[in-house]
Amino acid sequence: MTLLKFHGSKWLMLVLLSFLSLNSCKYSFTGASISPEVKTISVDFFKSYAQLAPPVLEQSFTEALKEIFVSQTNLRLVESGGDLQFEGKIVGYQSGPISVGVDQKANQERLTITVQVKFTNLTDSKNDFDKSFSRFKDYDATQNLSSIETELIRDINDQLVQTIFDASVSNW
Repeated sequence: MTLLKFHGSKWLMLVLLSFLSLNSCKYSFTGASISPEVKTISVDFFKSYAQLAPPVLEQSFTEALKEIFVSQTNLRLVESGGDLQFEGKIVGYQSGPISVGVDQKANQERLTITVQVKFTNLTDSKNDFDKSFSRFKDYDATQNLSSIETELIRDINDQLVQTIFDASVSNW
């Protein structure tokens, strides 16, 4: 009976130590590793300077960047001055052929969006960056871009914000 109590208390101690060590650093199932000192995030509006970009792109990209942090972390979104800060602009929006058939007509088109992002981590400046991110989505050239543009933008925004998320908090 004493032996059972001893092993039971060792097991409980091991569980408690494991719990305490995990609480010293915030982890999520998304791969994010965020310091416990980081509590808030702010995302400035990403204005578009890209010719031909539809007006909806600014709002949809900005909201997608906010949403990934709200849904995948415990950080609180604040208007400005967050512990993690994002600012930037949309600098590229272009569509062009990527493959041509025997009839010299495009078979596939590619929509590419490029954003310039400045990330500031007030608790750990070694993770700060200011760089461009570019992602694309291919589509059939027989499709009219304006009829599928909203879906393409959503897909590209998803790729962009995941890459930005990984670059800023996943330490990959």
